[in-house]
Amino acid sequence: MEAIPVIRIALDPGLTQHYGAEIHWVWRLLLTTCGWGWQEVTLGEPCDIAWVCKPQDALSARLVILANPCAWPQPSRHRLANVAHVNSVSFPVYQGEHEPHPVEAWQNGQIVCLRDLIFDVYWLATGQEERHYPRERHGFYLLENTLYYQEHLPLLALASQIAHWLEKTLRGLGYPEPLPRWPSGKRAAVAVGHDVDYPEVLRFLEPLRKVTRWGVKGVRPALEVVRGHRSHWHFADWVTLERSLELRSAFYFVARKGSLFRYAWGVPDPFYDITTQKFRQLFQFLQSEGFEIGLQASYLAFQDIKQFEREKALLEEMSRAPVRGNRHHYWHLNPQLPEDTLWMHEKLGFEYDSSLIHDHYLGWRRGLSHPFFPFHPGLRRQLRTLQIPPAWMDDQLFTFGRYNRIRPEPLETLKIIADRVAEQGGCLSLDVHEYVYDEQLFPGWRETYRGLLIYLKDRGDFWFETPLMISCHWRNRYCQIRSISYGLDQGQM
Repeated sequence: MEAIPVIRIALDPGLTQHYGAEIHWVWRLLLTTCGWGWQEVTLGEPCDIAWVCKPQDALSARLVILANPCAWPQPSRHRLANVAHVNSVSFPVYQGEHEPHPVEAWQNGQIVCLRDLIFDVYWLATGQEERHYPRERHGFYLLENTLYYQEHLPLLALASQIAHWLEKTLRGLGYPEPLPRWPSGKRAAVAVGHDVDYPEVLRFLEPLRKVTRWGVKGVRPALEVVRGHRSHWHFADWVTLERSLELRSAFYFVARKGSLFRYAWGVPDPFYDITTQKFRQLFQFLQSEGFEIGLQASYLAFQDIKQFEREKALLEEMSRAPVRGNRHHYWHLNPQLPEDTLWMHEKLGFEYDSSLIHDHYLGWRRGLSHPFFPFHPGLRRQLRTLQIPPAWMDDQLFTFGRYNRIRPEPLETLKIIADRVAEQGGCLSLDVHEYVYDEQLFPGWRETYRGLLIYLKDRGDFWFETPLMISCHWRNRYCQIRSISYGLDQGQM
C-alpha cells in the first residue's frame, strides 16, 4: 500500500455545530480527490489548514481559508452574478457581493484565501443555482438566458478546479506528494458508455426521422433503411473499433420495453425486448470481449423504486451477471430533487451511476470532472453510490451544436474538454449512442468520437477503462484514504 500523507485540519466550531454534515462532506470530497488523508484537530492546535471566520483564529496554519458564515444558512438564496478569474482560479460570484477580491493573500507567513471556497464547492456540487431555472417537458433545464450558461460554467468544472487549486497550493507549500489519482502514472481517465436506444431499425419510423432531420438530403438514407440496406445493429463494429484502441466501454440497455402508445403519451422508452434470444446472445458476446453491461433506467423509473428494481433484476437475469452501473434514459431524474433519484441507486445497490448532465449543454452539471459521492440535502449525508459525471453526449455537438461548439469543428471542441480534464486530473465520461455508427445515416458522429479516442491515446496520459473499473478504483482509493484519516465524520455514508 502506498504511503498517504496526512494533513492536519481545523474547522470553525460555530459553523460545524450547525452545518457540520455539509462542511465535512466538502472537505472529504476535496481531500480525497487531491489524495491526502487528514487529521481533524481542535481550533487553536497546530494545523496545516484552517477554515475559520477570522485569520487570527488560526495563527499556526500554513493555509487559511476564510469561511463565510452568512452563506451557509440558506445556500439556495445565493444567485450567480458572474464568474471571476483571479490568480488563474475561476469561482462563482453571487448577487449582493462586492467586487471579487483576490483569492490569495500573504499574511504573517501564511497563505490566506479570502473567499469561502468550501461554500463554493457545496453550492456547485449540490446544484443550488439550477433550482431557479425553467425546465421543459422532460425536466431539462433551459439555460440559454442564464448567466450559468453565458459564463460557461458547465465547461469550467469549477469545483474540480478548486480541488486542483488546493492541491497545487499545498504542494507549493512543500507538503508531500498526495496519493496519485489514477493507476500507472496516468494523469486522467476516460470512461465511455453507449446508450442502447434504437438497436433495431423500425422501418415505419426511422425513415420519417431521417427526412424530418435532414429534409431532402434525408430521402436517400430513408429509402435505404426501408429497403433493409442499413441497420443500427453495430455492436461488433463498436467492439472492433474500441478494442483497436485498447478501450473497453459499457453498453446501457433499457429493460422495460416501450410502445408507440406510451410514446404518444410522453413516455419515450425504446421498443426493443431484452428477453429475446438475439439480446441474450449479444450479452454473452459483449461480456466475452470484456465489455460492461449496465442498466439504462426507463424514462419513469425514478417514480417507482419497485419498477426500477424489476428492470435491474430482469437485465441481470438476461445477461446472467450482476448489473452494477446505471444511467437514466433521457437523463430523467426527479426534476424537483435529483438527489432523491440518486438515493434510489443506493437502495438498489448500484456501484455507480452516470446521469448528472444537462441534456442540451456540453460540460459538467455539478462542476465536478471527478467521480464523487453525492450529498443528499434532505438526509444531510453522503450517498453510497458513486457518481461518474458525464461531460459529453454525442447529440450535444450534432443535434444541439448551436449551444456548444466552442470551435467550428466538433473534434476541436472535444479536445478542449479533454485538456480541461487532464489539467484537473479528472475522468472524461462520454456518452455515444449505439445507433450512430453508420456514417451515411449519422455523418461525422462516429469519426468525431474515433478522432477523440485517438487524440487521448496519443496524449498518453489517459487511463482507458470501463466505467465500472474506474468506479471500483475510485471507491477503493477513497476507502484507502479514509481508513488512515481521523475526523470529518459528520454526514459520512
